[in-house]
Amino acid sequence: MRKIVALLIGSVILAVGLNVFLIPHGLMEGGALGISLIVHYVTETRVGLTFLIISIPIFLLTWFVYRPFFYNGIHGMLISAVVIDTLAPLRGVAALLPGGAISSAATGGVLIGIGTGLMLRRGISIGGTDLLAQLVAKGLKTNSGLIILVFDVIIVTVGSLLVPAVSLVLSLITVCCVGITISFIVSREISRFPSGSISKLA
Repeated sequence: MRKIVALLIGSVILAVGLNVFLIPHGLMEGGALGISLIVHYVTETRVGLTFLIISIPIFLLTWFVYRPFFYNGIHGMLISAVVIDTLAPLRGVAALLPGGAISSAATGGVLIGIGTGLMLRRGISIGGTDLLAQLVAKGLKTNSGLIILVFDVIIVTVGSLLVPAVSLVLSLITVCCVGITISFIVSREISRFPSGSISKLA
């Protein structure tokens, strides 16, 4: 029951961060969510649906290569994708809020970090490219956090090149806020889960 509550609350907070603070200001995030935002900015497709489509092949790969990653993320991926698109109408709220793009980059990053962190504390990951990064790190026998950071930097950099309106600096602020917030939330709980069951948002 606690996992279900954490999944629902975490998904809602994550979706608010995206729809209220990032998307209205054309900001980026890392991971599969970041790729979904690039596609959204270019084609105006739904972010949650795109995230789901991007994540499915990665989850299929984890099913065959390392099944624990699959079990830890499948529910988080599905619910988060649905909630993100369900709360898309909240984007209209952004015009009513004080502050500009800088504060939105930080606030959005913190909210996404909180939502993701709450899920990770219950052993739930939304998967995406973070699962792929974990597989790469496992193969290279290196730190998965480093691989995830490299993936995130590449994704936000590509996004800023493909979508001129996207600010690389502000998007990196978002990525940093997400990472710091997640680390703060899960640091006291990480010992509760098996090695490899906790990963950052994608």
